[in-house]
Amino acid sequence: MSKCNILGVFLPNAPQDYHLLLTEKDEELLSILRLNARASVSDMARATGVSRTAIQNRLNKLENNNVIEGYSVVLGSEYTSGLISSNVSLKVNPNLRKTICLALRKVHQISHIYSISGEYDLLVTIQAATLEKLSEVLNMVCSLEGVARTNSSIILDTIFER
Repeated sequence: MSKCNILGVFLPNAPQDYHLLLTEKDEELLSILRLNARASVSDMARATGVSRTAIQNRLNKLENNNVIEGYSVVLGSEYTSGLISSNVSLKVNPNLRKTICLALRKVHQISHIYSISGEYDLLVTIQAATLEKLSEVLNMVCSLEGVARTNSSIILDTIFER
């Protein structure tokens, strides 16, 4: 079966690494959408210097190739600036890793779970309204069966975020 790359050219055995096939305009569109997922096609056309039809076609191709899987809510800075964020590195029992990840996904204060290389196995980002709530979530994470060790760092300031 033929596969289609981002540009709509049919290639037998096209790679699944779509990021390798993105054009500068694709990257520019993705950057605009990261800042404002509700940006209109007209606004994106003006910002990129490309016609609305070309933008819509490009967005359709990005969606059809699962480069864009959806559009989501971005929390406002007034709300997020009041949250206390912490990155927590976890050393876990490899046999319980899947169970631990499933348990972590259920915790509403956890916004990211990454698999990492090095001394630790997972990196978790926790965002809580108070230090007490952060401490409560950290205690729960530490008490999960299979979590051998943790190392937490509270984020003091966000210097840059895309």
